[in-house]
Amino acid sequence: METHTKTATVTVQRIPFPQVEQLSQKDIAYATKHPKLRPFYKYDNKIATFDKVMADKSKDPINRSVLVEVLKQQYENLEVSTATQANIDALLEPTTFTITTAHQPSLATGPLYYIYKIVSAIHLCQLLNERYPGHRFVPTFVTGGEDHDFEEVNHLHLFNKEIVWENDEKGSVGMMKTASLTAVLEELKGILGDRPTAIEIYQILEKAYTSHEKYSIATIDLVNQLFGSYGLVVLGMNDPKLKRAFIPIMKQELLERPSQGFIHKATAELEKAGFSEQAHAREINLFYLRDQIRERIVFENDQFEVLNTDYRFTETELLAELEQHPEHFSPNVVMRPLYQELILPNLAYIGGGGEIAYWLERQEQFAHFGLNFPMLIRRNSVLWLDAGTQKRMKKLGLGIEDLFIETEALLKRFINQNTESELSLAEEKAQHQKLFEAIKYKAQEIDPTLAKTVAAEQAKQLNILNQLEGRLMRAEKQKHEVALNQIRSLKEKLFPKNGLQERHDNFLAFYLQHGKGFFDTLLAHLNPLEEGFVVISA
Repeated sequence: METHTKTATVTVQRIPFPQVEQLSQKDIAYATKHPKLRPFYKYDNKIATFDKVMADKSKDPINRSVLVEVLKQQYENLEVSTATQANIDALLEPTTFTITTAHQPSLATGPLYYIYKIVSAIHLCQLLNERYPGHRFVPTFVTGGEDHDFEEVNHLHLFNKEIVWENDEKGSVGMMKTASLTAVLEELKGILGDRPTAIEIYQILEKAYTSHEKYSIATIDLVNQLFGSYGLVVLGMNDPKLKRAFIPIMKQELLERPSQGFIHKATAELEKAGFSEQAHAREINLFYLRDQIRERIVFENDQFEVLNTDYRFTETELLAELEQHPEHFSPNVVMRPLYQELILPNLAYIGGGGEIAYWLERQEQFAHFGLNFPMLIRRNSVLWLDAGTQKRMKKLGLGIEDLFIETEALLKRFINQNTESELSLAEEKAQHQKLFEAIKYKAQEIDPTLAKTVAAEQAKQLNILNQLEGRLMRAEKQKHEVALNQIRSLKEKLFPKNGLQERHDNFLAFYLQHGKGFFDTLLAHLNPLEEGFVVISA
């Protein structure tokens, strides 16, 4: 069921998730609370459930003093808002909890859903702070600076252009140097122009990417500048103090390797329920991390090896390395949720459909390591319609629901609605069917073997009718060629390559139009506990 809300300048409509063809089966199933997925998560997504989550999470041994110490170090050379500073200080208190989301350190935040994750977390914290005045809820963004998938984060799409960060470094993206971002900044400056919002956002980007040597802290700085006024706390987890707390779990993963078994069991059960595997668990789910290196650790020939390097360790040597340098070890996608929940007093994780899917494979793994499994909340998905788009839709007679119809089906419907002629030959086909049934009846009375000949002729004639119907549609399309091309162009703009706007476009185009009002509008309407794909007309 669609829902609508309207303010003075913004209209918001929620489209049911099953109507969005770009979403996966598992994503829709979780978002719509499919009963077959219920065994794979711990908490229902309701605000009243947070009483139970807080009680359960309070039993986890969170080292709050180390967490706050690390955060203060990371923010030491940044401009910290009063709201963020208060939230960092409050994390020392046992009544303070986090609502967390995370993402790779994408260039200039990458696709729009990076922003939507953060706003969803901030909005939920506002709701919880109102609901539970005796507690404090801190929106927290974990930037995955240890990732080494540079090609996934080194670009952004802006005004039909792809801006790419060229860099020859290897290993962890967060450890890469920002000096190579000069060309990116120059290109962005030329594209953004000189309107006030362009100057404002460029200064933010320039400050973040030129004030710090390493990309990880530059990313923290950028997100802090964008969302610090809302109290967001940004955390980079590649820190030796934080990883020291993770040593016991990493040690068990290296020596006993339990995670693979739990994940394989969960994926088998999910497949039995009709859902595919999301993340592939390995025998050892840790990387070895050094300058220019982030490679898998494997156990072969009675020793531990780091793939694609000369690093070799006996068990004793590896455990000594782990104890002396826990920062040299990096969790992969299978272990990262454990690490995050170990160091944060976290109640809920907000993520996209793909992220939720791999969290659904983790419940028994969490139980094994003695950590509370958080509430899993699907982030808001958004389609943003600017004034120009709305004007084009009105001219073409398209409603918001029409945008979610497959393009060719939408074009055909447009033709049928805007033609003065009858394009369908359905009535003629029915008469054709009736005529040949009569002929077939007579033929069988005279010679039963003629029935096949009649049937073949019937199929041949029906095919001719179908071809004629197609020619009628093509002829009518030519009359509406301009409008149809406008529809195609509109759909491509809003659903690039038949994907989602939020997975492709960068926020900068929207910031240029609305400034920080873009974030304020999102914050007012992105409640991740409300179901449905959000369409904002602003």
